[in-house]
Amino acid sequence: MKLTTITNVSLDGVMQGLGGADEDRRGGFERGGWALPLFGTDSEGATFVKEVYQRADAFLFGRRTYEIFAKYWGVMEDSGNPIATALNTRPKYVASTTLAEPRWANTTVLSGDVVAAIRELKAKPGGELQVHGSGNLVRWLFDNQLVDEITLLIYPMVIGQGTRLFPDSGPDIALDLVDSRVTPRGVTIQVYRPSGRPQYATANATP
Repeated sequence: MKLTTITNVSLDGVMQGLGGADEDRRGGFERGGWALPLFGTDSEGATFVKEVYQRADAFLFGRRTYEIFAKYWGVMEDSGNPIATALNTRPKYVASTTLAEPRWANTTVLSGDVVAAIRELKAKPGGELQVHGSGNLVRWLFDNQLVDEITLLIYPMVIGQGTRLFPDSGPDIALDLVDSRVTPRGVTIQVYRPSGRPQYATANATP
């Protein structure tokens, strides 16, 4: 399976609290719920996200995103929603050293040597092991060169505060653009594959 990350971000890279005002108030974040007003009126974007979930063979989460998803999607087993159906019927893995007894069905906690555990998952037959949200986990996956593909849904807004997908200091990564589209409401969907480190100029440009 290839490991893919799917992340909703604002134009300034914020991914915190996109779903609701009280979803994630860490660090005094007061601008939660920024994605839903736009996403809820963007049928093309919604269709794309549903298709993404439907092609997943399994899901990998950090603990915080797992608990948010379990509380919302985990109680919608008979809703007929394709996202809920995918999440409730396919295997889920959580990278956590503190989650002991997950209540969401088909959940396995990965602890100990998480790098080895994820590499073992990726070696299994299948199409995609998807990571949704889970900012800390995504950054850690990039640090350990475990990401095969990254999808960004970039919303046309500047949030101005909150946790960003990539930190101010971290590894440098070159990306090849695989696909790009813009929905009628202005959400830009970009799909990339990591391709090593970026190239840097070795001499000053001639003025």
